[in-house]
Amino acid sequence: MKHIVKIMAVVVAISAFWVGLLQTSIVSQDYTWLLPIYFIVSLGCYGLLMVGIGLMQFPTCPQEALLLQQVLYLRFYYNLLLYVIVLDEDILEAKDFLKQRDVDVGSD
Repeated sequence: MKHIVKIMAVVVAISAFWVGLLQTSIVSQDYTWLLPIYFIVSLGCYGLLMVGIGLMQFPTCPQEALLLQQVLYLRFYYNLLLYVIVLDEDILEAKDFLKQRDVDVGSD
């Protein structure tokens, strides 16, 4: 609830600032319609910054980190095994193709 109140306070403050700029004509009327767009872009940049900081300061959990590491190792070795199997099949297929063309492929 406190976070919503802070966000609403910021939105009200920025809206008041924008209305004040419109009434005092400090900023030309040609540029005032761009202020909400600048605000939205700035809010997006702020959000990305907060996500980046959150990722950099991510609290680690040793049990989950170990589990994730084991899963990554298992996937790596599984993919490596599949690659070796596919590579071996490709080599056998290439040897058969070259033998059909009467090319000496060496000893089997």
